[in-house]
Amino acid sequence: MILICVSLLKGLPLHKKQNTDIIMLSDVQNKEIEELFQTPIVQQTAFWSEVKNKLGSTTLAVNFKSGTKALYNDVTENHPLNSDVLIILQYVNNYECIAYVPYGPELEPDGDLQGMFLEELSECLRSFLPKNCIMIRYDLCWESYWAKDDSCFDFEGNWLGEPEKYAQELRFNFNTVNWNFKKAHSNILPANTIYLDLKPDTNAILARMKPKTRYNIQLSLRKGIHVRAAGMESLPVWYALYRETALRNNILLNDIKYFEAILTSKADNSNSPAEVQLLIAELDDMPLAAMFLIITGNRGSYLYGASSGTFRNYMATYALQWEAIKLSKEKGCTEYDMFGISPNPDESHPLYGLYKFKSGFGGDIFHSLGCWDYPLNAEKYNAFRNFELSAQGFHLGN
Repeated sequence: MILICVSLLKGLPLHKKQNTDIIMLSDVQNKEIEELFQTPIVQQTAFWSEVKNKLGSTTLAVNFKSGTKALYNDVTENHPLNSDVLIILQYVNNYECIAYVPYGPELEPDGDLQGMFLEELSECLRSFLPKNCIMIRYDLCWESYWAKDDSCFDFEGNWLGEPEKYAQELRFNFNTVNWNFKKAHSNILPANTIYLDLKPDTNAILARMKPKTRYNIQLSLRKGIHVRAAGMESLPVWYALYRETALRNNILLNDIKYFEAILTSKADNSNSPAEVQLLIAELDDMPLAAMFLIITGNRGSYLYGASSGTFRNYMATYALQWEAIKLSKEKGCTEYDMFGISPNPDESHPLYGLYKFKSGFGGDIFHSLGCWDYPLNAEKYNAFRNFELSAQGFHLGN
Protein backbone atom coordinates (compact mmCIF):
# COMPACT_ATOMS: atom_id res chain seq x y z
CA MET A 1 0.00 0.00 0.00
CA ILE A 2 1.52 3.33 -1.08
CA LEU A 3 0.23 6.80 -0.36
CA ILE A 4 1.35 10.20 -1.54
CA CYS A 5 0.09 12.73 0.99
CA VAL A 6 -1.35 15.67 -0.88
CA SER A 7 -2.82 18.44 1.29
CA LEU A 8 -3.24 16.05 4.26
CA LEU A 9 -5.40 13.75 2.10
CA LYS A 10 -8.43 15.87 3.00
CA GLY A 11 -8.63 18.58 0.36
CA LEU A 12 -6.97 21.10 2.68
CA PRO A 13 -4.70 23.85 1.36
CA LEU A 14 -1.05 23.02 1.04
CA HIS A 15 1.33 24.19 3.75
CA LYS A 16 3.26 27.36 3.12
CA LYS A 17 7.00 27.57 3.63
CA GLN A 18 8.86 30.59 2.31
CA ASN A 19 5.79 31.40 0.16
CA THR A 20 6.12 28.09 -1.71
CA ASP A 21 3.52 25.33 -1.77
CA ILE A 22 5.12 22.08 -0.62
CA ILE A 23 4.29 18.51 0.16
CA MET A 24 6.43 17.37 3.07
CA LEU A 25 5.94 13.60 2.70
CA SER A 26 5.61 11.11 -0.14
CA ASP A 27 5.66 7.36 -0.79
CA VAL A 28 4.18 6.49 2.57
CA GLN A 29 3.86 2.73 2.76
CA ASN A 30 3.82 -0.30 5.02
CA LYS A 31 7.11 -2.08 5.56
CA GLU A 32 8.12 -5.29 7.24
CA ILE A 33 9.14 -4.90 10.87
CA GLU A 34 12.47 -6.55 10.08
CA GLU A 35 13.20 -3.73 7.63
CA LEU A 36 13.01 -0.94 10.21
CA PHE A 37 16.16 1.14 9.85
CA GLN A 38 18.98 0.87 12.35
CA THR A 39 18.62 3.50 15.05
CA PRO A 40 20.06 4.29 18.48
CA ILE A 41 16.48 4.62 19.76
CA VAL A 42 15.64 1.27 21.38
CA GLN A 43 11.90 1.87 21.19
CA GLN A 44 11.98 2.33 17.40
CA THR A 45 13.70 -0.96 16.57
CA ALA A 46 12.59 -4.37 15.35
CA PHE A 47 13.87 -5.64 18.68
CA TRP A 48 11.36 -3.50 20.59
CA SER A 49 8.57 -4.68 18.30
CA GLU A 50 9.46 -8.26 19.23
CA VAL A 51 9.34 -7.36 22.93
CA LYS A 52 5.92 -5.77 22.59
CA ASN A 53 4.59 -8.68 20.50
CA LYS A 54 5.60 -11.11 23.23
CA LEU A 55 3.65 -9.00 25.69
CA GLY A 56 0.51 -9.12 23.57
CA SER A 57 0.66 -5.86 21.60
CA THR A 58 0.29 -5.49 17.85
CA THR A 59 2.95 -3.48 16.02
CA LEU A 60 3.31 -2.08 12.54
CA ALA A 61 5.99 -0.20 10.63
CA VAL A 62 5.46 2.60 8.12
CA ASN A 63 8.06 4.04 5.77
CA PHE A 64 7.99 7.58 4.39
CA LYS A 65 10.13 9.84 2.25
CA SER A 66 10.86 13.54 2.35
CA GLY A 67 13.57 16.03 1.39
CA THR A 68 15.92 18.32 3.25
CA LYS A 69 14.35 21.47 1.80
CA ALA A 70 10.93 20.46 3.11
CA LEU A 71 12.14 19.90 6.68
CA TYR A 72 15.05 22.29 7.20
CA ASN A 73 15.14 26.03 6.57
CA ASP A 74 18.79 26.77 5.96
CA VAL A 75 19.60 24.32 3.20
CA THR A 76 20.45 25.19 -0.40
CA GLU A 77 20.24 21.73 -1.96
CA ASN A 78 17.41 19.25 -1.69
CA HIS A 79 18.58 15.79 -0.63
CA PRO A 80 16.20 12.82 -0.30
CA LEU A 81 15.38 11.54 3.18
CA ASN A 82 14.06 8.04 3.80
CA SER A 83 12.74 7.32 7.29
CA ASP A 84 10.24 5.17 9.14
CA VAL A 85 8.26 4.81 12.33
CA LEU A 86 7.32 1.90 14.62
CA ILE A 87 3.74 2.04 15.91
CA ILE A 88 2.35 0.03 18.83
CA LEU A 89 -1.42 -0.53 18.92
CA GLN A 90 -2.74 -0.52 22.46
CA TYR A 91 -6.39 -1.21 23.32
CA VAL A 92 -7.89 1.09 25.93
CA ASN A 93 -11.14 -0.89 26.16
CA ASN A 94 -12.86 -3.76 24.34
CA TYR A 95 -13.58 -1.64 21.29
CA GLU A 96 -11.04 1.14 20.81
CA CYS A 97 -7.29 1.43 20.54
CA ILE A 98 -4.66 4.11 20.29
CA ALA A 99 -1.58 4.19 18.09
CA TYR A 100 1.44 4.79 20.30
CA VAL A 101 4.74 5.90 18.78
CA PRO A 102 7.48 5.50 21.43
CA TYR A 103 10.31 8.03 20.96
CA GLY A 104 9.37 8.47 17.32
CA PRO A 105 9.58 9.60 14.65
CA GLU A 106 13.35 9.80 14.75
CA LEU A 107 13.49 12.32 11.89
CA GLU A 108 13.43 15.78 13.52
CA PRO A 109 12.62 18.83 11.37
CA ASP A 110 13.43 22.42 12.29
CA GLY A 111 11.30 23.73 15.15
CA ASP A 112 8.88 25.88 13.15
CA LEU A 113 8.20 22.95 10.79
CA GLN A 114 7.69 20.20 13.35
CA GLY A 115 3.95 20.65 13.81
CA MET A 116 3.41 20.77 10.04
CA PHE A 117 5.47 17.64 9.51
CA LEU A 118 3.79 15.66 12.29
CA GLU A 119 0.32 16.73 11.17
CA GLU A 120 0.95 15.53 7.64
CA LEU A 121 2.45 12.29 8.93
CA SER A 122 -0.57 11.75 11.19
CA GLU A 123 -3.00 12.16 8.33
CA CYS A 124 -0.94 9.78 6.22
CA LEU A 125 -0.99 7.19 9.00
CA ARG A 126 -4.80 7.18 9.20
CA SER A 127 -5.05 4.71 6.32
CA PHE A 128 -2.72 2.22 8.02
CA LEU A 129 -4.49 2.23 11.39
CA PRO A 130 -7.62 0.34 12.47
CA LYS A 131 -10.89 2.24 12.06
CA ASN A 132 -11.41 1.97 15.81
CA CYS A 133 -8.15 3.86 16.51
CA ILE A 134 -9.11 7.05 18.33
CA MET A 135 -5.77 8.85 18.35
CA ILE A 136 -2.04 8.77 17.70
CA ARG A 137 0.20 9.45 20.69
CA TYR A 138 3.74 10.52 19.85
CA ASP A 139 6.25 10.17 22.67
CA LEU A 140 8.63 12.63 21.08
CA CYS A 141 12.37 12.54 21.71
CA TRP A 142 12.74 15.87 19.88
CA GLU A 143 14.40 18.56 21.96
CA SER A 144 11.97 20.87 23.74
CA TYR A 145 11.62 24.35 22.25
CA TRP A 146 12.04 25.81 25.73
CA ALA A 147 15.31 23.96 26.34
CA LYS A 148 16.82 26.28 23.71
CA ASP A 149 15.48 29.46 25.34
CA ASP A 150 17.90 31.16 27.74
CA SER A 151 15.00 32.82 29.55
CA CYS A 152 13.81 29.36 30.66
CA PHE A 153 16.91 28.82 32.83
CA ASP A 154 17.68 30.28 36.25
CA PHE A 155 20.90 32.11 37.11
CA GLU A 156 22.57 28.78 38.05
CA GLY A 157 21.78 27.27 34.65
CA ASN A 158 18.93 25.04 35.86
CA TRP A 159 16.05 24.56 33.47
CA LEU A 160 12.80 26.07 34.74
CA GLY A 161 10.63 23.77 32.66
CA GLU A 162 7.91 24.26 30.09
CA PRO A 163 5.07 26.80 30.20
CA GLU A 164 1.40 25.97 30.78
CA LYS A 165 -0.22 23.48 28.40
CA TYR A 166 -2.09 26.20 26.52
CA ALA A 167 1.17 27.95 25.65
CA GLN A 168 2.79 24.64 24.67
CA GLU A 169 -0.08 23.77 22.34
CA LEU A 170 -0.05 27.23 20.83
CA ARG A 171 3.63 26.83 20.01
CA PHE A 172 3.41 23.24 18.76
CA ASN A 173 0.43 23.86 16.47
CA PHE A 174 2.10 26.85 14.84
CA ASN A 175 1.90 26.50 11.04
CA THR A 176 -0.43 23.47 11.20
CA VAL A 177 -3.68 23.39 9.23
CA ASN A 178 -6.03 21.92 11.85
CA TRP A 179 -4.44 23.02 15.16
CA ASN A 180 -5.23 19.51 16.34
CA PHE A 181 -2.31 18.55 18.61
CA LYS A 182 -2.92 18.21 22.34
CA LYS A 183 -0.29 17.91 25.05
CA ALA A 184 -0.88 14.67 26.93
CA HIS A 185 -1.60 14.87 30.65
CA SER A 186 1.67 13.09 31.39
CA ASN A 187 4.62 11.50 29.61
CA ILE A 188 5.01 7.74 29.33
CA LEU A 189 8.73 7.50 28.62
CA PRO A 190 11.16 9.86 30.39
CA ALA A 191 11.23 13.34 28.85
CA ASN A 192 14.51 14.29 30.56
CA THR A 193 17.76 12.36 30.35
CA ILE A 194 21.53 12.69 30.31
CA TYR A 195 23.71 11.69 27.36
CA LEU A 196 27.36 10.80 27.92
CA ASP A 197 29.88 11.22 25.13
CA LEU A 198 31.82 7.95 24.86
CA LYS A 199 34.21 9.05 22.11
CA PRO A 200 37.00 10.15 24.52
CA ASP A 201 39.08 7.52 26.33
CA THR A 202 37.97 6.20 29.70
CA ASN A 203 40.29 8.53 31.61
CA ALA A 204 38.69 11.53 29.93
CA ILE A 205 35.21 10.15 30.65
CA LEU A 206 36.18 9.77 34.31
CA ALA A 207 37.59 13.30 34.36
CA ARG A 208 34.21 14.73 33.32
CA MET A 209 32.50 13.16 36.32
CA LYS A 210 31.95 14.94 39.61
CA PRO A 211 34.69 14.19 42.17
CA LYS A 212 32.29 12.38 44.51
CA THR A 213 31.14 10.08 41.69
CA ARG A 214 34.73 9.17 40.78
CA TYR A 215 35.44 8.56 44.46
CA ASN A 216 32.39 6.30 44.84
CA ILE A 217 33.38 4.25 41.77
CA GLN A 218 36.85 3.71 43.21
CA LEU A 219 35.40 2.99 46.68
CA SER A 220 33.07 0.30 45.33
CA LEU A 221 35.97 -1.44 43.62
CA ARG A 222 38.16 -1.26 46.74
CA LYS A 223 35.36 -2.80 48.78
CA GLY A 224 35.26 -5.78 46.44
CA ILE A 225 32.17 -5.09 44.35
CA HIS A 226 32.23 -7.26 41.22
CA VAL A 227 29.98 -6.80 38.18
CA ARG A 228 29.02 -9.79 36.06
CA ALA A 229 26.89 -10.33 32.96
CA ALA A 230 23.95 -12.66 33.61
CA GLY A 231 21.31 -14.52 31.62
CA MET A 232 17.82 -15.92 32.08
CA GLU A 233 18.98 -18.03 35.01
CA SER A 234 19.48 -14.80 37.00
CA LEU A 235 16.11 -13.25 36.19
CA PRO A 236 14.75 -14.10 39.69
CA VAL A 237 17.78 -12.32 41.19
CA TRP A 238 17.01 -9.24 39.12
CA TYR A 239 13.32 -9.33 39.96
CA ALA A 240 13.93 -9.59 43.70
CA LEU A 241 16.09 -6.45 43.57
CA TYR A 242 13.63 -4.72 41.27
CA ARG A 243 10.66 -5.55 43.49
CA GLU A 244 12.50 -4.24 46.55
CA THR A 245 13.35 -1.01 44.70
CA ALA A 246 9.79 -0.50 43.43
CA LEU A 247 8.28 -1.00 46.88
CA ARG A 248 10.89 1.24 48.49
CA ASN A 249 10.19 4.07 46.05
CA ASN A 250 6.44 3.44 45.60
CA ILE A 251 6.66 3.03 41.82
CA LEU A 252 4.73 0.87 39.35
CA LEU A 253 5.77 -2.78 39.51
CA ASN A 254 6.01 -4.57 36.16
CA ASP A 255 5.38 -8.30 36.02
CA ILE A 256 8.44 -10.53 35.69
CA LYS A 257 7.16 -11.55 32.23
CA TYR A 258 7.96 -8.03 31.04
CA PHE A 259 11.66 -8.49 31.75
CA GLU A 260 11.60 -12.06 30.47
CA ALA A 261 10.39 -10.68 27.14
CA ILE A 262 13.28 -8.21 27.04
CA LEU A 263 15.87 -10.89 27.80
CA THR A 264 14.54 -13.44 25.33
CA SER A 265 13.53 -11.25 22.38
CA LYS A 266 15.73 -11.49 19.30
CA ALA A 267 15.82 -9.43 16.12
CA ASP A 268 19.15 -10.65 14.77
CA ASN A 269 17.76 -11.10 11.25
CA SER A 270 16.52 -7.51 11.11
CA ASN A 271 18.13 -4.17 10.26
CA SER A 272 17.66 -2.96 13.84
CA PRO A 273 18.66 -5.64 16.34
CA ALA A 274 19.68 -4.96 19.93
CA GLU A 275 22.14 -6.49 22.34
CA VAL A 276 20.74 -6.93 25.85
CA GLN A 277 22.95 -7.28 28.90
CA LEU A 278 21.65 -8.02 32.38
CA LEU A 279 24.42 -6.79 34.67
CA ILE A 280 24.55 -7.67 38.37
CA ALA A 281 26.84 -6.04 40.95
CA GLU A 282 27.73 -8.39 43.79
CA LEU A 283 29.67 -8.50 47.04
CA ASP A 284 31.07 -12.01 47.02
CA ASP A 285 27.89 -13.88 45.98
CA MET A 286 25.44 -11.34 47.39
CA PRO A 287 23.62 -9.31 44.68
CA LEU A 288 23.41 -5.62 45.62
CA ALA A 289 22.41 -3.94 42.36
CA ALA A 290 21.39 -4.85 38.80
CA MET A 291 20.49 -3.18 35.54
CA PHE A 292 19.49 -3.77 31.93
CA LEU A 293 21.93 -2.37 29.39
CA ILE A 294 20.63 -2.31 25.81
CA ILE A 295 22.91 -1.50 22.89
CA THR A 296 21.32 -0.28 19.67
CA GLY A 297 23.21 1.42 16.89
CA ASN A 298 25.85 3.70 18.37
CA ARG A 299 24.15 4.04 21.75
CA GLY A 300 24.17 2.17 25.03
CA SER A 301 21.03 2.75 27.12
CA TYR A 302 20.57 2.22 30.84
CA LEU A 303 16.97 1.09 30.63
CA TYR A 304 16.09 -0.40 34.03
CA GLY A 305 17.93 -0.44 37.34
CA ALA A 306 17.43 -1.83 40.83
CA SER A 307 19.35 -1.98 44.09
CA SER A 308 19.24 -3.50 47.54
CA GLY A 309 18.95 -1.55 50.76
CA THR A 310 21.73 -3.74 52.16
CA PHE A 311 25.35 -2.51 52.18
CA ARG A 312 24.41 0.73 50.44
CA ASN A 313 27.68 2.25 51.68
CA TYR A 314 29.50 -0.15 49.32
CA MET A 315 28.32 1.97 46.37
CA ALA A 316 27.46 -1.00 44.15
CA THR A 317 25.31 1.15 41.85
CA TYR A 318 28.38 3.23 40.94
CA ALA A 319 30.43 0.17 40.02
CA LEU A 320 27.48 -1.14 38.00
CA GLN A 321 27.05 2.09 36.05
CA TRP A 322 30.77 2.42 35.35
CA GLU A 323 30.91 -1.14 34.02
CA ALA A 324 27.94 -0.44 31.73
CA ILE A 325 29.62 2.70 30.40
CA LYS A 326 32.88 0.85 29.71
CA LEU A 327 31.05 -2.08 28.13
CA SER A 328 29.11 0.27 25.84
CA LYS A 329 32.35 1.89 24.73
CA GLU A 330 33.96 -1.51 24.10
CA LYS A 331 30.98 -2.45 21.91
CA GLY A 332 31.62 0.59 19.71
CA CYS A 333 29.03 2.97 21.15
CA THR A 334 29.74 6.70 20.91
CA GLU A 335 27.06 7.77 23.41
CA TYR A 336 25.38 6.50 26.56
CA ASP A 337 21.82 7.29 27.61
CA MET A 338 21.28 7.51 31.38
CA PHE A 339 17.49 7.33 30.72
CA GLY A 340 15.34 9.34 33.06
CA ILE A 341 15.94 12.18 35.54
CA SER A 342 13.98 15.06 37.01
CA PRO A 343 14.05 18.17 34.79
CA ASN A 344 16.08 20.11 37.36
CA PRO A 345 17.54 19.69 40.87
CA ASP A 346 14.21 20.17 42.63
CA GLU A 347 14.37 18.05 45.78
CA SER A 348 10.58 17.69 45.86
CA HIS A 349 10.49 15.99 42.44
CA PRO A 350 10.04 12.18 42.63
CA LEU A 351 13.01 11.68 40.25
CA TYR A 352 15.36 14.02 42.10
CA GLY A 353 17.36 11.09 43.49
CA LEU A 354 18.03 9.89 39.94
CA TYR A 355 19.03 13.42 38.91
CA LYS A 356 21.54 13.61 41.76
CA PHE A 357 22.99 10.17 41.02
CA LYS A 358 23.11 10.31 37.22
CA SER A 359 24.31 13.89 36.85
CA GLY A 360 27.41 12.93 38.79
CA PHE A 361 28.62 10.90 35.80
CA GLY A 362 28.95 14.03 33.68
CA GLY A 363 27.24 14.28 30.32
CA ASP A 364 24.72 16.68 28.88
CA ILE A 365 21.16 17.04 30.15
CA PHE A 366 18.56 16.74 27.40
CA HIS A 367 14.93 17.86 27.64
CA SER A 368 12.51 16.43 25.07
CA LEU A 369 8.98 17.47 24.07
CA GLY A 370 7.36 14.39 25.61
CA CYS A 371 3.91 13.03 24.72
CA TRP A 372 1.66 14.72 22.16
CA ASP A 373 -1.72 13.46 20.98
CA TYR A 374 -3.27 13.72 17.53
CA PRO A 375 -6.99 12.87 17.86
CA LEU A 376 -8.51 10.85 15.02
CA ASN A 377 -11.97 10.79 16.59
CA ALA A 378 -12.51 13.98 18.61
CA GLU A 379 -15.48 12.76 20.65
CA LYS A 380 -13.92 9.46 21.68
CA TYR A 381 -10.55 11.10 22.26
CA ASN A 382 -12.08 13.62 24.67
CA ALA A 383 -13.78 10.80 26.56
CA PHE A 384 -10.50 8.90 26.81
CA ARG A 385 -8.64 12.05 27.89
CA ASN A 386 -11.12 12.63 30.72
CA PHE A 387 -10.85 8.99 31.78
CA GLU A 388 -7.06 9.10 31.70
CA LEU A 389 -7.05 12.17 33.93
CA SER A 390 -9.42 10.71 36.50
CA ALA A 391 -8.42 7.02 36.54
CA GLN A 392 -6.16 6.16 39.45
CA GLY A 393 -3.07 4.26 38.39
CA PHE A 394 -4.05 4.10 34.70
CA HIS A 395 -0.94 3.42 32.63
CA LEU A 396 -0.58 2.70 28.93
CA GLY A 397 2.90 1.22 29.18
CA ASN A 398 5.66 1.82 26.65
